[in-house]
Amino acid sequence: MSGNKVRRVREALMMSKAELARKAGLSTLTIDRVEAGKTCRLDTKRKILHALGLRVADKDSVFGDRSIEHLIATHISDAHTGGN
Repeated sequence: MSGNKVRRVREALMMSKAELARKAGLSTLTIDRVEAGKTCRLDTKRKILHALGLRVADKDSVFGDRSIEHLIATHISDAHTGGN
């Protein structure tokens, strides 16, 4: 199992790897590697978090051991209300 939840968050947002890569300014290969659990630089993590619409404070949920359920629920709720 990978050491992060990037793929799970990306898929919950119905975002393709290519779309995440484009929004983050990274290559799809980098996204592949991150989703496979390979280590990456802090700057790469920050770019991915922002591209997913998350904050740096959410890093422990996406790249650590904290639950991501609250993040996914918030994004789904925001998508239905338009972020209001």
